Amino acid sequence: MTDQAVDTSGPFGAAGTEEPSGTAPPRFLGRDRELKALRADVGHAGLDTLAGRSAARARVLLIAGRPGSGRTELAAELARGLLAEGKHPDGLLRARLTEPGGTPVPTERTARELLEQLGVTGPPGADGDELSGMVRDELAGRRALLFLDDAVDAEQVDPLLPDNPDCLVVATSGGPLTGIPGVRPCTIGGLEAGPAVRLLARTIGEVRITVDPRTAETLAEECGGLPAALVLVGGWLAAHPMASVADAGRRLRELPDDAEPPVGSRPLARAFRLAHDALPPVAARILRLLALAPAGLVDAHIASALAGCSVSAAQRTLDEFVALGLLHGDGAERPQYEVPGCLAPLLRELLAARDRPAEIQLARARMLERTVRLLQSCRAVTEPEGSPVRRRLAGLPRSLRFSGPEAAAAWLRARRPVLLAAARIAVEDGELDTLARRLVAALVRALAVHEGTESAAPELYGLHGLVLAVAERRGLAREQAAALLNLADLDARTGRTREALARYRAALDAGREAKDPYATGRAMESVGGAYAELGDFQRASDWYGRALAQRLTQGERAEEARLYGRLGAVHTYAGRYGEALRNWRAAAAGYRRLGDVPAQARALSEVARVQEYAGRPQESLHTCQEAVEWARRAGDARLQAALELRLADTLDRLGDPAAAGLHRGVADRLLNQKGAACEIRSAPTEK
Repeated sequence: MTDQAVDTSGPFGAAGTEEPSGTAPPRFLGRDRELKALRADVGHAGLDTLAGRSAARARVLLIAGRPGSGRTELAAELARGLLAEGKHPDGLLRARLTEPGGTPVPTERTARELLEQLGVTGPPGADGDELSGMVRDELAGRRALLFLDDAVDAEQVDPLLPDNPDCLVVATSGGPLTGIPGVRPCTIGGLEAGPAVRLLARTIGEVRITVDPRTAETLAEECGGLPAALVLVGGWLAAHPMASVADAGRRLRELPDDAEPPVGSRPLARAFRLAHDALPPVAARILRLLALAPAGLVDAHIASALAGCSVSAAQRTLDEFVALGLLHGDGAERPQYEVPGCLAPLLRELLAARDRPAEIQLARARMLERTVRLLQSCRAVTEPEGSPVRRRLAGLPRSLRFSGPEAAAAWLRARRPVLLAAARIAVEDGELDTLARRLVAALVRALAVHEGTESAAPELYGLHGLVLAVAERRGLAREQAAALLNLADLDARTGRTREALARYRAALDAGREAKDPYATGRAMESVGGAYAELGDFQRASDWYGRALAQRLTQGERAEEARLYGRLGAVHTYAGRYGEALRNWRAAAAGYRRLGDVPAQARALSEVARVQEYAGRPQESLHTCQEAVEWARRAGDARLQAALELRLADTLDRLGDPAAAGLHRGVADRLLNQKGAACEIRSAPTEK
């Protein structure tokens, strides 16, 4: 969990932007002793050095402290200083290792996030071991700083440690990371009195502090010196200009202690209750509902849907929460806010205590429905003007529409972590499966249209897995087959052929259960393709034959011709030239009946190739000439040129180099004409 830090708006914090030099007092307060110790530890001799061995891995600096202690901002301040010194010219990589709900982030997702920051796309479907190995490989030759925030245990951190002593890892945690050698945690508690009072003064001004400095110190003690608690109390005082520092202290003392949290966390819990209870009822309810925000990130649309209020009202409320220290804001044009990690469990507890389960579920459903509509709008804006989809889009409220495809794509990029988290939440809920299916489908379409299926393949893999989970839970065999086919295609594309084969066969079973001829035919053909990739041509031809038999019964001529070609290719690889010729001729005949002249020419060219392999050069020559004629009729100059070159090679083998030279000349002219035509088409037109 990302803590509320001493510096609530500096770089690496909520705003994430550097303040220009020469402005304002320093943002970071206190922790001088801890910073000095951490800097000294950077150059401290590790166990490998003491044992006379060269260091094999990156050094780990650990900052341990309870939520709200400012451990995240201390780590960020350390990172700022180290980067400013130029010791890590390859920059900073940052990842949060715990969800706002307290669940550890899977290594696969963390590694993918780090790879994205390195400009590398991890293969879709790769597991945590493979992806963390890619992270270590990428960092092997770099001098980078790795910031791992809120680690639960050593098992989360260890796979990500670079095998490179020139890198440095800064981690935060609630306690020691037992299992990683040579790590001496810097354990922090509350701030000392001076920095704590200055933190209060930053929020409420110096006057109320100056008139009663002793009470201000007492208030800081009441807050346990925890920066998060001090920020919340400061926000309360700022919102109540007539209240004194003593009033805030009295209000805190009057709040009952909750027996559940540890003693050290009670000051934060009381400060949060002070801030929450001072809100108007509507705003307090919105705040509690932010516990449902995906990945702890919220914008005006999410808040509006959760609370059932207008977008503008939600926006004003979120800005007020930032002023009160209850949220971090990013200051963007379409701002996105973050619930401080130390407040997330307090919000969840209060939501469960104050709101009815049915109301909570309704709020979650409204949020997911709003997300679906935004995704549909994001995709629809790419459709042509005047299309039915664009006409329906014009009927949506202005707040749900995008100004153009570029704005929609930018929104999708910025909100992608939230959208993926929303899809996971919808599926994990178990009671909103219809909404979950609609949300995942809308997200898949939006990613495909804006990023392309290749670029978005890693995200699509996870989304297809979510579809499969819902389909299995609900017994939806048709959707199960579709999800399995999509996952298997991505497996096959990334070289995991055996995994793809297992999924294709599972899709076949699901398709048969659903009595879905498309899914069964597609699965049988894909099983054949997987066996062909594995070099098992006998099984490949068997499965292609099964798929062909089904297409024949359904009269799907285009599919029949294509499958005859697949059978011809498999038999060619296996050296069964008689079977290969029969199937390629059947494919050519099928394309002729369909009127697909280019495909017919290509099939005939394969017939010629097989005839040549079979030692029948005269027949190959005749078939190749026929294929050239069909390619010429199709107007496919590139295919015609390739066939002319094949004719030339055949003539060379038949002992006619003069004729071979003529055909090579024809091929050159065709290719040159094709290149010239392309240049003419691409040249700018003069006005």
